[in-house]
Amino acid sequence: MAKLFMVATPIGNLQDLSPRAQEVLAQADLILAEDTRHTRQLLEALNIKGKNLLSYHQHSTEKQVENIKNLLLEGQNLALVSDAGTPGINDPGNLLLADLLASEIDLEIIPIPGPSALTALLSVAAVDINPFTYLGFLPHKKGRETLFKMMAEQPDHNFVFLDNPHRLLKNLEKMIIFVGEKRPLLIGREITKQFETFYRGTITEAYQKFIEDKNHEKGEVIVLLGKLKK
Repeated sequence: MAKLFMVATPIGNLQDLSPRAQEVLAQADLILAEDTRHTRQLLEALNIKGKNLLSYHQHSTEKQVENIKNLLLEGQNLALVSDAGTPGINDPGNLLLADLLASEIDLEIIPIPGPSALTALLSVAAVDINPFTYLGFLPHKKGRETLFKMMAEQPDHNFVFLDNPHRLLKNLEKMIIFVGEKRPLLIGREITKQFETFYRGTITEAYQKFIEDKNHEKGEVIVLLGKLKK
């Protein structure tokens, strides 16, 4: 039986990679990487040399997927990684798994858990996070206002989403209009990296703290919209 390891890799701090993840990457017959150049740099930092890498990303063709299937049919053990964080979340890894599970390959899928911006943010939220809905990246244009109205209609529910810092300001301005000023908000920027910052408060307060930070447009952000306090 072939094995496919879903390996979580650091979202910033290299020391967050688990010893188990490092061992799996070192022993895998081949690593499927979202960006082989990025993963090669990670392997070099881990002193893992001579490892075969194969590109797999959202634009991979059916022919590339068939190649992966053939490798598994040969009994090779593969590791799948994204550029950062846990594969299968906000990347096409879930599509690959669905395709593989629908095939007749005798396959064991093994998660190697680790870094995740989602769980990192929730761990420092200091609020009751149940229930919550993870929205991934917000729509760029179409559907955003509908989404914000839905958030407003569920004051006893938490919502988490990713965003580009350049778009976040406009989205927060829309949220103030559609969701209201009083809902608690937590913005995490550059989590686990050198300039990691958290902005807390109501939507208006967190928004103001975010724009006052001269570095607010740098890095990646993840946002928790909390329940309306009673």
